[in-house]
Amino acid sequence: MSRRIVPLALIALLVVLLAQLMLGRGSLSSVTQMRDQLQVQKQKNDQSQLANQRLMSEVQDLKEGLEMVEERARLELGMVKNNEIYVHIAK
Repeated sequence: MSRRIVPLALIALLVVLLAQLMLGRGSLSSVTQMRDQLQVQKQKNDQSQLANQRLMSEVQDLKEGLEMVEERARLELGMVKNNEIYVHIAK
C-alpha cells in the first residue's frame, strides 16, 4: 500500500503543476499574449519617440529663426510679401 502512495502522490503533484503551467496565472498562453502586447507597445513607443523628435526639431527651428515661420506661413496660410505676386499653377 505504501509503495503505491508515493508514486500516486508524485503523479498528482505533476498533474497539478502541469495544470498550473497550462491554465493558471503565468501560463504559456498568457505569457505569449503578454509578449505580443509588449511588442505592440514597443512599436507605439518608437513611433511616439520619432514624433517627439520631429516636434523638438521643429521647436528648435522656430526658436532659432523666422525662416521656418515664414515658410510655414507661405505654405499653410498663403502669405505673400509686399511687392510679390502670388501665382498658383493648377495641375
